[in-house]
Amino acid sequence: MQTAQTVMAATGYHGPPPWQWSDLATSWTAEPVVLALSVLLGGGYLLGVRRLARAGTRWQPTRTLLFLGGLLLWIWCTCSGLGVYERILFTDRAVQVVLLLMLVPLLLAMGAPVSLLVEASPPQRQQRILRVLRSGPSKVLMFPAVSTALLMAPPWLLYFTPWYEKSLSSGAWNIGLHVSLVLLGLAYFWPRLQLDPVGHEYPHLVGLFITFAEVIFDAALGIVLIYGGHIVADHYYTALARPWGPTLAQDQTWGGNGLWVLGDLVGLPFICALVRRMIVQGREENAAVDAALDAEFEAQTAARAAAAAAAATTGTAAAADPAPEPDGMRPWWLDDPNLKHRYGTGS
Repeated sequence: MQTAQTVMAATGYHGPPPWQWSDLATSWTAEPVVLALSVLLGGGYLLGVRRLARAGTRWQPTRTLLFLGGLLLWIWCTCSGLGVYERILFTDRAVQVVLLLMLVPLLLAMGAPVSLLVEASPPQRQQRILRVLRSGPSKVLMFPAVSTALLMAPPWLLYFTPWYEKSLSSGAWNIGLHVSLVLLGLAYFWPRLQLDPVGHEYPHLVGLFITFAEVIFDAALGIVLIYGGHIVADHYYTALARPWGPTLAQDQTWGGNGLWVLGDLVGLPFICALVRRMIVQGREENAAVDAALDAEFEAQTAARAAAAAAAATTGTAAAADPAPEPDGMRPWWLDDPNLKHRYGTGS
């Protein structure tokens, strides 16, 4: 250990000791802004759930677990060993970027926090919130092309503009990265999942197609970082004089592979959530159609019974069979071979 410390001192390196897998659980640092935001958001969410419970409304426990899990993952990404080595290793930062941009906001969005806010608010506040969500700027922000750009563009801008090196050398820029990536991810997953109220609903298939496009962009970024021949933030990492671990080129190669593979793997939960949402919404729509058909059939049956009773009262002979409906009035489902048996019209 003394030899390692001597070597690090001789090279002018003043960072943490050589990275180990155990550091992901045993090494910790404080990120005050993320910690404060997580406590405020988590406390507000639990307060909303409690308010609904007092009003007799049940909130899905899985949504609470997903939202709180997203906050805990946010803390872990910035305060665990991942945060300790985020300015030392390119690979460490690459993994952090994927988690902050894709997985943390996905979990937060699956917690449906805006729906909780609306349901737990007084009627007047509910109307104000919904008006904001249906406003012009909200519709523009949630337009598929805009929300997709907010997810796909940041990684490219991060690695090929001064943004990346500033996030390494400046504490304020580093904190801004931790927060901005989560906000940009939320701007994508919120309108795509449509669990919360949105300015304008779009078909879920749009989200699936966009996800496949995002996979291509992840692959392209990974290939450029691996084979592009350009070391990102070369001056910063060289001045760091890290005497242990991979070379700068090896570190960037590992990070590029991490962005590529982990980005695709993290997209799988979103696809599963989107497909599940499509199935649930389809069932709800089918149930609504069935209820409407049943109600209309019962109304027509009641009308015929009333007409027959009126005819009997006035002494008018009722026809053996009901008079045929005028053109365009007979419900189509009475003649549909897949539905007519439900209403007693099949053979």
